[in-house]
This record gives sequence, structure tokens and C-alpha cells, in this order.
Amino acid sequence: METRNKLNQIILSLAILCGVVLNSQAQRIKPAAPQSQPIVLQGATIHVGDGQVIDKGSIRFEKGIITEVGTNVNTSGAQVISLAGKHIYPGVIAPNTSVGLIEIGAVRASVDNSEQGSFNPEARALTSFNTDSDVIPTLRFTGVLIAESVPSGGIVSGTASVMEMDGWNWEDAVHKADHGIHLNWVSRFGRRGRVNRRRARLLKVIENTMNEARAYVQNPKPAKTNLKFEAMRGLFDGSSTLFVHANYSKDIVESVQKLKSYGVKRIVIVGGREALKVAGFLRDEKVPVILSETHRLPRRSHIDVDMPFKLPYLLAKAGVLTGLSVGGWWQVRTLPFQAGTAVAHGLKKEEALQMITLNNAKILGIDDKVGSLVKGKHATLIVSKGDILDMLTNDVEHAFIRGKKIILDDKQQQLYKRFKKKYDSQKK
Repeated sequence: METRNKLNQIILSLAILCGVVLNSQAQRIKPAAPQSQPIVLQGATIHVGDGQVIDKGSIRFEKGIITEVGTNVNTSGAQVISLAGKHIYPGVIAPNTSVGLIEIGAVRASVDNSEQGSFNPEARALTSFNTDSDVIPTLRFTGVLIAESVPSGGIVSGTASVMEMDGWNWEDAVHKADHGIHLNWVSRFGRRGRVNRRRARLLKVIENTMNEARAYVQNPKPAKTNLKFEAMRGLFDGSSTLFVHANYSKDIVESVQKLKSYGVKRIVIVGGREALKVAGFLRDEKVPVILSETHRLPRRSHIDVDMPFKLPYLLAKAGVLTGLSVGGWWQVRTLPFQAGTAVAHGLKKEEALQMITLNNAKILGIDDKVGSLVKGKHATLIVSKGDILDMLTNDVEHAFIRGKKIILDDKQQQLYKRFKKKYDSQKK
């Protein structure tokens, strides 16, 4: 046993040493500098994000703000980048992710996405966000420039924030701080479809907590500060959103009805695999849905195997404000392709684009600044050689976040170039 422990220690030490060597060889990607002069992107196909497409269009932005969009844009005093044959898109917005909170899932020291206990509304993803993550640069290569960083676990996981995929630290990268709380609704069924016998008790706990929190915030000067209830204050005045993770249709209806009866003003359903069954209810209640990934199989054998691909189109057709997500952290780079798959099952390309840009911005409450390419919004956008919804043509050449020109490089690119150089030299 002692010999085995020593051997394990040696292996661990070697693994750490190899990691240090590899990290020292990879160049750390420097955050972009603020925009220093006006820039005009000229002669491209502009996908505005709200369904409009401008052929041979141009965009001018100054100090990080879009000042002109159209076919006849003033170029005086600006750096002009000619983009004939290229495409300009709003930066992709990814909701419901663990970006910046997890680096390597199998290494516990690099995982900081959850807290102990079941009710943690005061746990903020914001202060745990790691801007030095090697995952973040890989997301920018497919056009993801903004992500919602979300805690997980328990019943009330914590408070999420919307983060930009560039910055020196979390204060630098934050786009909108503490915009919403994520709650995992207690499902009727547990794993393997078994009845959840703890459900009634846990729902009563949610009810009591919500009522206590509402009573607390109604008191202008509480005798004792309660950090959990303070974090929930915005749920009752509409300044914060409650993101409810629910998939079964009955759970969706029940959660919305109960939470509204507790005084919660703004609710978003996350997951929503059976949302189509209650689409009319969601539309009438004005409850948006952030769907989970389209690249999956249905949970039940009798459901159409293509239903995950069709669901975004069918929900949108029913009048429900719908956004798309992937979840996870490194997986987020596939979000444009998940939207592209939905195009083959009913959605138009611009509608699919809207679900990962403007719709997600509306749901997250940031559509006044990002999500579409219109005058007055942030110059957070990408330039691609082809269609970003297609894996074969998604080739991002330029990326800007608030006008800052992002360095498109990552650890994988550096390794590719290093070994390509090595083996190319051997061919000579």
C-alpha cells in the first residue's frame, strides 16, 4: 500500500510538471486594448440580428459604439477594413453556461461552479469568473463573444452574471452583473423515471423560503441583514430575473403559477424539453424559454427523434420568445452549429441567428446594448468568411467586443502551428 502511494505521488508530480512545462510554452493571450480610432467595416453582407440583411453594407463604430449602419457610411478619419464577400454578424450570446467557472471537469481545484447547501441565492458567479481560462479564447473562434456565467447545484444555485469573453479580470469582463438567480424546480420524476418522493417536502421549502424573502424585502429596515434574502430582493421588484430549470410540461406550468403567486415578477424557463405542450400558456404568461441543446436525443422513445431539432421552430411559431443554449463550458463553442441544425427543421437562417443573438439578449435583459447591429449599441460583432451557422463555413477572421479588436488565438492554435512547423521542416 505504501509503495502504491509513493508511485501515485510520483505520477501526480510528473503530471503537474508536464502541465507547467506545457503552460510555459503556450503564450498567454493578451486582452484587447480599447478602441483608439474610428473603424469602418466596408462592403460585407451584414446580418443585423433582427431578421434584416444588408448586402454590400458597411458599419462604422467609434469608442466601442456603432454610429452608422448601411450602404453609404462615412469613412472620414476611420480605419477602413474592406470585407467584400465576407459576412458581419452580431456576437453570439450564450446563456446558461459554466464558462469561467470550470477549467477541467476532472480536476476539482479548477471547478468553482457550486456551493454547499440547497439554497444559495447569495452565491455569485461573478467573483469566481476566471478571465485567464484557456476555454474562453476557443469560444471566440466560432463567434461566441458573450456568455452568461451560471452557478449550479442545489435548488437555488446562485446568482448569474453576463460576461464578455475578454478582459484582464472579472471587473473588466462583466457586461451585466447579478442579473438573475437560477432555480432548479423540483421535478415529479427523479433519475430513471422514478417518482420523486421528496418532492412535496422540497416544494414546501421553496414556498416558505419565497414567502419569507418577500416579507423580508417589504421591510425597509430589517432588524437583521439576511444575505440570502438580500440577493433575492430584485425578484420581487422586477429588477432581477428568476431562471427556472424545468423540462416536464406540468412542472413548467406549476413553477410559473406558484412563483408568480409568491410575487416573482420576471420568470424564464430554462431547458423546456416539453415546452411545446404548454406553448399557449407560456405565450399568454409572457414567459420566455431558453432551450437546451438541439444535438440530443429525446428522453422518451415514442417522441419523434427529430423533435429537438424542430422544437425551436415550433415554439417560435407558437409565439413564445425562444433562445438557444448548449450548457457546459467548452461545449459552448458549438452553439452556432446547434442553431444551424434547427435551420434544417423549419427555421429560416436569420431566425436561427436571432435565437442566439437578439432573442438571448432580450431574455438576459441586455438587448439595449448588444444582440443586433444597430446605431447606438455596442460594437460587439464578428466577421466570418462564410455562414457562421454552418460548421464548414464558420471561419471568423475578425472579432470586436465594445470596439476592441480581439486577438484570435488560443492554446490549440498555438500547438497546431508549433507541430505543423516541426513536421513541415521534416518534409524538406
